[in-house]
Amino acid sequence: MTGSLTRRDFLTTCLAAGGSAGVAARAGSLQPPAGQPANSSESFPWRRFGDLLRVRFRDPRRHFVFDYYPWYAAEPFRHWTQWDRVPPIDLAANTMPLLGAYDSRSRAVVEQHARWIAESGVGVINVSWWGQGSFSDRAVPLIMDVMADHDIHVTFHLEPYSLDRVRRFPEDVLYLLQQYGERRRWDCFFFNERADGSQGPVFKLFRTTVPQQIEDCRGELQTLPDFVPDSEWRREADRLREAMNGEFDHLTLLSDTWDAERVAAAGLDGISVYDPAETPDRWLDHAQVASRVGMVFAFPINPGLDEIERRVVEPDSCYSPRPFLPRGVDLVWSRGEDRETARARAERRTEETLQANLLLQTHPWLGNVDKGFFLVHITSFNEWHEGHHFEPMKSYSELTAGERAVGYHNPEDGAYRLRRLADVLGRL
Repeated sequence: MTGSLTRRDFLTTCLAAGGSAGVAARAGSLQPPAGQPANSSESFPWRRFGDLLRVRFRDPRRHFVFDYYPWYAAEPFRHWTQWDRVPPIDLAANTMPLLGAYDSRSRAVVEQHARWIAESGVGVINVSWWGQGSFSDRAVPLIMDVMADHDIHVTFHLEPYSLDRVRRFPEDVLYLLQQYGERRRWDCFFFNERADGSQGPVFKLFRTTVPQQIEDCRGELQTLPDFVPDSEWRREADRLREAMNGEFDHLTLLSDTWDAERVAAAGLDGISVYDPAETPDRWLDHAQVASRVGMVFAFPINPGLDEIERRVVEPDSCYSPRPFLPRGVDLVWSRGEDRETARARAERRTEETLQANLLLQTHPWLGNVDKGFFLVHITSFNEWHEGHHFEPMKSYSELTAGERAVGYHNPEDGAYRLRRLADVLGRL
């Protein structure tokens, strides 16, 4: 880091300004349709947890973070074309977005995203970032400009690191801090606050500690191309901390893995798992292991999984589509009642995953309290391929004949996920 990184002055200014707004109320655009009551779980002590967060932290909104994907494009289409899809009608998604096959570089699109995020009560986005000069990197300046206008802070989710790329990891983090923090006078760069008032940046790493080999469907061992030995991660994490040389109160490096012991061996600080397939009833075990080895932990608020299926599959492939989650009876997507069943399950999963995070991350016998840490990633705002997005979809009645022919899973109310999230956050 350079001596011009004046974060202390920046943080001092922020603290003087205050900003202790609780989790934000919802705006009118997220009100339920006429005659449709909002669901509730009156038995859960929402207000008690909200009071606890407000006692510990100045602005609870800054502890809820949307995973955000700026990888979509039009003219030509990008990412919407995955798995042989043909936009603008036929998209790599099981539901049609309200904004259609949009471009992440469009100011109008990002403005609408920012309004929705602000209305939901979420105060931070975690941008999927694929390296210096990448498509996602080029989208960041616009995203930060717009998010700053809506009082939304920005952090980064560093996507897969191979053995070659991991040796650039310290330089990547320093680049993000300098390019999108220091050069912008830290206008909306996210600093995570601990309960003692200390602050520092947080970076989430995807597929950091994958196994070296996995067994495929034929019982054969396959080497994973993005395997990196834990010792390599530790070396680069240590090199990064040395380069930063105490510029911040703390640096938090989170790994997208369940293996907290390997995270500790890799010199990282905690786990924040992306996987919506791991159900909340199993999170306590992971939280206990993380606490035992000195790691912080977080789990994803998510509506489940509705992943697009590949249309072209190699004859000898081990590929099989992942089922809709949360699981239950088989769903026939042409049936309106089944689409509404899926909606109800997704709503329950959203609420359950938030409740589990509140319970585990504030439990005095687990490690997050001792470290003053509370942070929840919401998976996701707009990962349309995997179907765990909170960004509004078209309502089923709004689909064109061509879109209906594709077989989209859109429910009757396309904004229900964001509205549900806003509802439960608003109870805090």
